[in-house]
Amino acid sequence: MNIKKGDKLKIECYKHNGYLDRTSDEATVIHVDKEMLVVANNHTKLTEHDGKSHTTNEPAVLFFYKNKWFNIIGQLKKNGLFYYCNIATPFIIDGRTIKYIDYDLDLRVFPDGGFRVLDRNEYRYHKKIMRYTKELDAIIEKSLQELITLKKENKGPFVPGTVAKYYQIFQEIEEKSTNPPI
Repeated sequence: MNIKKGDKLKIECYKHNGYLDRTSDEATVIHVDKEMLVVANNHTKLTEHDGKSHTTNEPAVLFFYKNKWFNIIGQLKKNGLFYYCNIATPFIIDGRTIKYIDYDLDLRVFPDGGFRVLDRNEYRYHKKIMRYTKELDAIIEKSLQELITLKKENKGPFVPGTVAKYYQIFQEIEEKSTNPPI
């Protein structure tokens, strides 16, 4: 992977059947190592599969993993830090684009630490019509439990201060790119 801190990447989210579900125009690389890629954006354009687009309302720090079947988005909203966690394939880099397949199940984490699993009906529907294998279903369920455990134990991106630390790095990178040294 020839990606470095400060690079700008696009993000593409696919469904199991290969259809492009959502794209994000820009994310700035703030950390990369052999296990994960951390990017951030602020007021970025998201385009849905139907062509409709909107701009995000807040900064976000996104954690993608090479060997884990989920990604985690820390959303810095006015009323606190929320997390939106997607059960999804490990990411790949294709040119200047982060790509992954989304499997519908999501974990929403609220500022008070509470959480809720979302989109079980959508998952069951897609599992049936796209014919997920038993092996894939087992990976998805195991990954959801791993993600819930990570949250309950406040590890990884859920460690207090982690999202803020990465957002600070993002702000420093953005400041340097808009005000280069003379």
